[in-house]
Amino acid sequence: MAIDIKVPAVGESISEVTLVKWLKKDGEYVERDEVIAELESEKATFEVNAEQAGILKTVGKENDTLKIGDTLAQIDEAAARPEGKAPVATATENKPEEVKKEAAPAASNAPVTQVPNDLKASPVASAIIADKKIDPSSITPSGTGGKILKNDVLDALNNPGRIPGKPLFGREAKREKMSNLRKTVSRRLVEAKNTTAMLTTFNEVDMSRIMELRTKYKEGFNKKHGVNLGFMSFFTKAVCFALQEWRAVNAYIDGDEIIYHEYCDISISVSAPKGLVVPVIRNAESLSMAEIEKKVVELATKAKENKLTMEEMQGGTFTITNGGVFGSLMSTPIINIPQSAILGMHKIQERPIAINGQVVIKPMMYLALSYDHRIIDGRESVSFLVRVKELLENPDLLLFGKDPVKALLEV
Repeated sequence: MAIDIKVPAVGESISEVTLVKWLKKDGEYVERDEVIAELESEKATFEVNAEQAGILKTVGKENDTLKIGDTLAQIDEAAARPEGKAPVATATENKPEEVKKEAAPAASNAPVTQVPNDLKASPVASAIIADKKIDPSSITPSGTGGKILKNDVLDALNNPGRIPGKPLFGREAKREKMSNLRKTVSRRLVEAKNTTAMLTTFNEVDMSRIMELRTKYKEGFNKKHGVNLGFMSFFTKAVCFALQEWRAVNAYIDGDEIIYHEYCDISISVSAPKGLVVPVIRNAESLSMAEIEKKVVELATKAKENKLTMEEMQGGTFTITNGGVFGSLMSTPIINIPQSAILGMHKIQERPIAINGQVVIKPMMYLALSYDHRIIDGRESVSFLVRVKELLENPDLLLFGKDPVKALLEV
């Protein structure tokens, strides 16, 4: 008897998904709860498991758009389990890497010279590479087994700057279907630009103190907590203090009302294989530095493995995005609606600045706060960003939100 595997409901307002790929083949015997396919909704990628053991019959095709409840596949649970073991690897496959290389047929009887990047080259080609100081990775090998020949080197010399393997004067174009996630990101970004009175204010922060603390405590922090001490925990802590002081930055507009949040659910922007996602750190204001770092690692890992759940990406009262990891020096981030503001971190770069009449070199980072001017005024946005700057430049303040001595003296 065959049972139907249907497209599961993955969240409110989601009516269709895309079949990204089959992880098991048509006609293959699958075990119960074994992952058989990967689906993608407009917000996340998720896996489908076999409900029973049996022979799989695929119905949907890869890249098909399916409705919730559509039949994805069938499993013949009455089919007999295959006898015997999995095919045994061949003798060559079981050999160590060095033995495999020896077993491969020789590309040529000519001597082969090893050059940088583990590329093989004929003697003449090697001599030209050494003489002309050519980067072997810029050469497209045409010899058997990936060996660089003389003509390959001469071709690289005659076409400097050419991408290896790419034909000259090529005009190829490739058309691909936009994924549900990319379509959602596109729609939300345009909606944010068209429905908010978005404005961006900038400041810069001296990262010296934070970098000193990370250098001093990173080993002990990792040993005790099992996670690295990064910049995100400092920024998240600083943002949480500032959000609780400037409540409008942590609020939503809902029709004719404003919803003020007494908690800080911080969305972090992560670049995943399928596109940009923003998982949420819940109640970040109540977490320790170590707990924040662990949550960042957990969410970022899930994002890269396409394993984020709908719950982990819904909500969020404020977003932090870090373009600095890609080398961005300054940008104007777009608000993650329905939120009212987003903080952009950027690349840390040594720059000359004036301190007490003296020019000194400091590791500086530009900060950008994009905000919805309908709910956040200039005073609030600038004051919020100045407060974040103050907390980052004086991380001792992150303990109480104010100077420890002033806290002690209650002044």
